[in-house]
Amino acid sequence: MFPFFHLAAHHASLILAHYGYLAVFSFIGIESLGIPFPGESMLITASIYAGNTHHLNILFVIIAAALGAIVGDNIGYWIGRKGGFLLLRRFGKYIGLQEKQLKVGQYLFDKYGERVVFFGRFVAILRTWAAFLAGTNDMPWKKFFIANAAGGIVWATFYGVAGFLLGKAFDVVGPYIRVATFIVGMMIFIFISWYIAKNQKRLEKEAEEALPGPISNYRK
Repeated sequence: MFPFFHLAAHHASLILAHYGYLAVFSFIGIESLGIPFPGESMLITASIYAGNTHHLNILFVIIAAALGAIVGDNIGYWIGRKGGFLLLRRFGKYIGLQEKQLKVGQYLFDKYGERVVFFGRFVAILRTWAAFLAGTNDMPWKKFFIANAAGGIVWATFYGVAGFLLGKAFDVVGPYIRVATFIVGMMIFIFISWYIAKNQKRLEKEAEEALPGPISNYRK
C-alpha cells in the first residue's frame, strides 16, 4: 500500500508542474463530489512542492484547495438534495431502509449535521460522502455552506502549512496519516452503525416526535 502512495505523489508532482493550482482545485473538487480521488494527497504534494521548489505560492495552494473543497462539496450537496432522497425512497427497501430509517437519518442530520460536515472534511470516507449525505437528508443550505466553508478552509490551511513547513518529512509520514484517517473513518462509520442499531427504537421514537407524519412533508 505504501509504495502506491509514493507512486501517486510522484505522478502528482508531474501534474503540478504542468497545471499548478488548477490541479489542486480539480483533484480536491472531484473528491468532494463523492468520487474516491486523491484530493488530500494532491494538497499535501502541492504544499511540499511549493516549499521545495517555490514554483507555487503556498497561499494560492491553500486558496485553491479550499475553493476546490467548497465548490465540489456544494455540487455534491445539490446532487444529494435533488436525487439522493428519491433514490433512497425508491431503492432503500432493498438495503433495509424504510420510512422509519430515513426519518432517523434526517433527524440525526438535523441535530448533528453541522458537526458532521465540518469534522467530516478531516476524516477519510466522510470527506467524500458528507456533502452528499447532507443534501440527501435535506440539511438547510446556509447551515451546510457555513460548516462546509469553515471545514474546507481549516483543513486546507492545516495540511497546506504542515506540508510546506515540514517538506520531505511530511512526505514520509503522509502515507501513514492517510492510512490512519482511513482507519479512523471506518471506525467512526462502524460506531455510528452500531449506535443506531443499538438505539434504533429510541431514535425512531425521537425522530417521529420531532418529525411527525410522512417524511415527504419535510422535503422542501
